[in-house]
Amino acid sequence: MYRAPLSEIAFILQNTVDFSALQSNWPNEDLSSDLVEAILEEAAKFAQDVIAPLNKVGDQNPSSLQGDSVITPPGWAQAYKQWCASGWGSLAGQPDYGGQGLPNLLATALMEMWNSASMAFALAPTLTIGAIEALQEHGSAYLKQTYLQKLVEGQWTGTMNLTEPQAGSDLAALRCKAEPKGDGTYSIKGQKIFITYGDHDMSENIVHLVLARLPDAPPGTRGISLFLVPKFLVNDDGSLASKNDIKVAGLEHKMGIHASPTATMVYGENEGAIGWLIGEENKGLACMFTMMNNARLAVGIQGVGIAERAWQAAKQFALERKQGKSASWQGQGMSPIAYHPDIRRSLVLMRSKIQGARAICYACAHALDMSKSVKDDKQQRFWSERANLLTPIAKAYATDMGVEVASEALQIHGGMGYIEETGVAQHLRDARIAPIYEGTNAIQSIDLVMRKLPLSDGAALQSLLDEIEQTCDQLIKHNIPAFGLAAVRLKQALGHLEASADWIKTAKQEGQNERVLAGATPFLRLLAITLSAHLLAQTALKSVALNVPQKDQRANHLRIFSESVLPEVGALATTVQTASGAILMLDPSDLV
Repeated sequence: MYRAPLSEIAFILQNTVDFSALQSNWPNEDLSSDLVEAILEEAAKFAQDVIAPLNKVGDQNPSSLQGDSVITPPGWAQAYKQWCASGWGSLAGQPDYGGQGLPNLLATALMEMWNSASMAFALAPTLTIGAIEALQEHGSAYLKQTYLQKLVEGQWTGTMNLTEPQAGSDLAALRCKAEPKGDGTYSIKGQKIFITYGDHDMSENIVHLVLARLPDAPPGTRGISLFLVPKFLVNDDGSLASKNDIKVAGLEHKMGIHASPTATMVYGENEGAIGWLIGEENKGLACMFTMMNNARLAVGIQGVGIAERAWQAAKQFALERKQGKSASWQGQGMSPIAYHPDIRRSLVLMRSKIQGARAICYACAHALDMSKSVKDDKQQRFWSERANLLTPIAKAYATDMGVEVASEALQIHGGMGYIEETGVAQHLRDARIAPIYEGTNAIQSIDLVMRKLPLSDGAALQSLLDEIEQTCDQLIKHNIPAFGLAAVRLKQALGHLEASADWIKTAKQEGQNERVLAGATPFLRLLAITLSAHLLAQTALKSVALNVPQKDQRANHLRIFSESVLPEVGALATTVQTASGAILMLDPSDLV
């Protein structure tokens, strides 16, 4: 059973990220704390009562291809229609196209609940939100007028069509073709794989955003254009016309998220699928990155959502399952396993990791909103670069954490966790895809060290380091016993982070990019762990300042994370700076 962690979500929104600054800058004057609280409460009810009961149904009854149409699990289409009717899809959409004009930060908090309730269900609106972002930023007036309102309201859904069998994550290898038809449209021909919700029976139409090459396009990523290719063509009055030349060639049989149809799509098997250019010719990758960056944060929040669901299951099991007798157990007979020190360690570590990753994702969403709402150019650049810096961290760390927590939840269940009947195995199976799609976590690490650390000649990172330094000073100044060694450990971690960042900068200046890339993944984790502790400290300090009852555990979350996880930073720093020699010495052809 899932219960949305409303108190934690609300506390981070109001106290850890600067929601008041967002309120004062946001163009929607109705963005009151009372409105936010009401939206969170209603979303929690919908997630718990409507979506969550479908999670196991979807796992046991995967979406299936019947003829040339995809049928989703029982109850899926009905729940989605109810979701649309309740207005959840239009929350962050622009008012000009039927949206409510509310911040992405609030939509991110709701997306966490949808993913906790059922990650497979939440994937459909996740991709649609990305399509909306791309059209809002780069679509022509005709495309906006024809498609945006239906997408915002959820009547139509959107997809991302990037990769192909021969390409994988290397978009430079794309072969899908787009031929101009002379009337402003293009004939799209080619195959795309791994298309989430590429076809389904939940919405009236599906709007595919497809990367393809024009006949005279330059090679590599410089020759990629983005096209809107609808499942059904649209008449001038907005009604649906004939089906486009699009075919679902098959559905993937996946390890998890069984209810989410992952399709192989074929475009233009006959006369050619009709598409419309989004943005400029050969500038498709820039347009798609508008969608992908949104999607990367959304995938990060999937990690948080699935971890929260898994933790709740583990906590409930640990409090009910009796085995052995702990010295701290005062009751009769065997003690609940939650009283055993190692299980207690697992539970509180899981909880602190979730809290830290949640705060990172919310901070990223907050930065995105601030970058769009502040008027000052200097502030706009600051927040835009902060969002760019946090996006790969949110995506990679939160999804890795989701897998770790889901695996630990299964471990707490013991042998019962390995049996599908308990349901906890599904969380691990579902979570495992998140570190892979929307840019593998290794790609996020490469993006961080090669593109994001140099922003404004390192000033974007330095501002974050300065904030962590200020948090260290606050911890030392207040000297709160309940925080344990948090001040000392965070100060040490910051030193390791600064040294590693300096090493990367120097190595790049010396042309040693291969060494930098060999240490990119441990560096991202090093930075993410330090950032988690910083945000947990901010949360705990605010909790103390507000005299929140001690049972809220925020001080304990900070202490356990600082004393059990932060020490990893020193080892990670050593790996970043020294392990590349042995890694690069190995010739892959020598592997046996």
